[in-house]
Amino acid sequence: MLTLDRVNKTYKVGTFGGKELRAVRDVSFELHEGEVVSLIGESGSGKSTIGKMILRLLAVNGGRITVDGVDVVGLKGAALRDYHRHVQGVFQDPFSSCNPVYKVDHLFNVIRDIYFRGLADDAWQEKLAASLAIVNLEPGQVLHKYPHQLSGGQLQRLLIARALLVDTRYLVADEIISMLDASTRIDVLNLLGDLKARGLGILFITHDLSLGNYISERTVILRRGRIVEMGATPAVFGQPLHPYTRMLIASVPQLHQKWGEMEAGSRAGTGWAPAPTEPCRYHAALAGGGATAIPTDPAGSRLAEIEDGHFVGCVQPNDDGTCASRPASSV
Repeated sequence: MLTLDRVNKTYKVGTFGGKELRAVRDVSFELHEGEVVSLIGESGSGKSTIGKMILRLLAVNGGRITVDGVDVVGLKGAALRDYHRHVQGVFQDPFSSCNPVYKVDHLFNVIRDIYFRGLADDAWQEKLAASLAIVNLEPGQVLHKYPHQLSGGQLQRLLIARALLVDTRYLVADEIISMLDASTRIDVLNLLGDLKARGLGILFITHDLSLGNYISERTVILRRGRIVEMGATPAVFGQPLHPYTRMLIASVPQLHQKWGEMEAGSRAGTGWAPAPTEPCRYHAALAGGGATAIPTDPAGSRLAEIEDGHFVGCVQPNDDGTCASRPASSV
């Protein structure tokens, strides 16, 4: 199990780095093998930062990231290489992951040099062909070609095949289909479903709610670096508890509806802010209100369990844990 426990990330910003920007605040959730968890939020919410911290591409400023109870934040050298045997990532722009000077074979040769240096050529070719077969690619179609000679869908599947060459248990898929056309998107989504059936745990990072609803068992909604809602996907989409989640769902374009037929509030987009009297389900669930931690959340990430496995955060949290909005009097 891959676990994030009160993970924080702070960037130095401003002149000479004199100010701090908290990009991720007390984020806690779990990813099990054989499931897909969608991490959903608007641009700038901290989604990709979380994915990069899991992959050890960014340092963690606070909290713990563990795999089977082992803290991976401080891993170095051989221990870090072994960690990357089990945790791999695929990113938004497949072309930016490739050096255009080299043929795509170079992507796989790097993995071979690190993890399979002693493997005979015949065994390596067999392993490579098996990895490509999982993503429905023929070696003759993609190998010995330059990145620009492949489509975005082919290249994205090629990068997934590279991640599967090692003993991958968890895959961080960061906006991996946002640059693909509609028909290719469904192919990649169904591929992720096949990988889940093979036992991989997949963190599906996206800003597209419809895609998250399609592929995942559990959903985590992120706003300004905080989790505002988390639970089983049918519960989060079917009975959203947080007003921000409700706004996101209402903003999803509908095939049967024209822009001019939508209510103005549904077209509000990212300018959402809680109303001064917005009820706060989180503080309503706490005796006395204004508490900074709750017994049902041992990670202390300021989430209240409103129903079984369905958590919600504060509507408008202050840094001290109090609520800038009015708590709900009856929920």
